[in-house]
Parts: sequence; structure tokens; C-alpha cells
Amino acid sequence: MKVFVTGHKGYIGAHLVELLKTGGHQVTGCDLALFAGSEWEPLEVPDRELIKDVRHLTVDELRGHDCVMHLAAISNDPMGELAPELTTAVNLEGSVRLAEVAKAAGVPRYLFSGSCSVYGQGAKLDLEEGDALAPITAYARSKTETERRVSELADESFTPAFLRNSTAYGFSPALRIDLVANNLLGSALAYDRIKIMSDGTPWRPLVHCRDIARAFIAFMEAPRDAIFNRAVNVGGNAENYQVRDVANVVKQLVPTAEVEYTGEVGADPRNYRVKFDLLNQLLPDFKLQYDLESGTRELHQKMLAHGFGKKEFEGEQFVRLRWLKRTLSKLEGSA
Repeated sequence: MKVFVTGHKGYIGAHLVELLKTGGHQVTGCDLALFAGSEWEPLEVPDRELIKDVRHLTVDELRGHDCVMHLAAISNDPMGELAPELTTAVNLEGSVRLAEVAKAAGVPRYLFSGSCSVYGQGAKLDLEEGDALAPITAYARSKTETERRVSELADESFTPAFLRNSTAYGFSPALRIDLVANNLLGSALAYDRIKIMSDGTPWRPLVHCRDIARAFIAFMEAPRDAIFNRAVNVGGNAENYQVRDVANVVKQLVPTAEVEYTGEVGADPRNYRVKFDLLNQLLPDFKLQYDLESGTRELHQKMLAHGFGKKEFEGEQFVRLRWLKRTLSKLEGSA
């Protein structure tokens, strides 16, 4: 198949391009390259690469592709809250426009990288796709509204589907440590302390970034009727954890590290445990390759091999917000 991947240089996109090419697919990648130079290891290169804002893609650039996999976004809550208007412009308006352009170009399938953060502070635990959404951040609100608006474009020739991904973690050539599991492991290696900024009780569903990439391919290959205009939680029922559980997994890998509850953010309102029965029902052959223990162990080994420590933890390279501020500062300095 000919696959168009946005955000192909990102944390999940790096895995996705590699898996698609290994599977024999032809890949076009589109990325603004805001984080160029922050890669940890070399990235797989797509067959064709566009360095541009996805909001400016044309019908001609998308024509002839079998599937759009839309990952590009302002990628987390801190960045979203820093510039909520930009988050709306990129994550919402940009995603809807891309779907409209893809449909006009005759692309039959559009897969959107959503988030379980749309559940926010859930009214109950074990949330399912039909439960009420309660997004509490600009990032989560952009994902929620994109689902609603793009779903209105669905028809017999255009199949959108929305992957509500669990919180990602694990090794990627485009590493991020601004994610809960990666951050706690990085803290343990940097300071010999596992610093938890809440009381450790909030629930999070977790999924390895490579398993998210594998899920995109499974959705691309699934029968149309199985995924047509559906929002589906991506993760595993056994992969719901309280933050303190993640800390315990990290401590098994770094036994000398002390668990420290700083409480500096107070009570975290983002608290959601999620069910993945629909994913198992619609795509029964899709299974996660990682659990938190195996995925964190792999990342720990990589971090040790790269000599990850305090300098890396406190630096700009692996924290998207820090790198973005650095890039913007450079652009302002050259203006």
C-alpha cells in the first residue's frame, strides 16, 4: 500500500515508518521537523519526505495514497497549555482540514492518533468508548472535537477511524522523557530518586510506543466494516497502572533509587482507567508485544548503553517543550 504518515519524525512515527517499510509498504512522510537534531538514534527514512506544515498539504500531494496516518500534533498537555490557540489551530483545525483534503484526493482511509486523555477525570473507572468524555486540557479537547468533526465526513468512500491511544512510553529512536514512565526511569538514573509530583494514586492506561505504531498498521489492514468511523481505545486491560505502580517497576530496575512523593502538583485531576474490550473484539489478531515491565526494561538497557544521566534528564533533547522553546529562541535570534 501507499501510506501517508504525518509526524513521521516523531516518537511514534519513527517506529511506524520502519514497520511500514519492513512490511513492504511505500511511505510518504510529512513533518515540520521542529525537533530535528533531537533524535537519539538514526531514523528510518520514508520513500518520499515532505518537510512542511500538515495544514498546507494539497490534494495533489495526497492523491494516490491508500491511507493517511495522522500523528502530527502539539503533542502533550504542557505544550498545549503553553499555546492553547496554536493547539486548536494545529491539532483540531489542521486535523479536520487534512481529513477534508484526503477525502477530496480520494484517499479511502484516514487514521487519527487520538488519546485516552479525552476521558479526563472519569466519572467511573474502567471507561469504555461509549462513556462520557470529560477532556480537561487544550490537548485533550482538541482530540475530542477532532473526532466529532471528522466523523461527519465518513461515507461509503471515506473511512475515518480514531485510535484513542493510552499514554505512551518506551524506547524510540526519537526518545521523549516527558511521559510518565520514561520520566520516572530517567529521574532514577539521573538522581537515584524516583520523583512523583502527585500522590501517586491517579490511574493511567499505558502502551508502548511501538505497539501504537503496530496498532495503526492493524487498523490499516482491518476490514472496512470493522473500523468504519469508530473511536477505539488502544492498549490492554492489564496495562492500567497507578503512578505509584510505575514507580515500583522502575525501582526494580534501579534498586538504589528512593521513591519520593513531592506533591508539588497537588491532586492530579487526570485519573482514568480504561477498558480495551472493543479493540480485542474488532481486531482479535492484534496483541500487544510489550507490557510495562518488559518495555521499561528495554528502555533501561538503552539508557544505560547511551550513558543517560543528569545531563540528559535536565537537558533539552528529550523534552519536547524545552526543545521547542530552544528552536523558537533560535528563530527569533536569526530574525
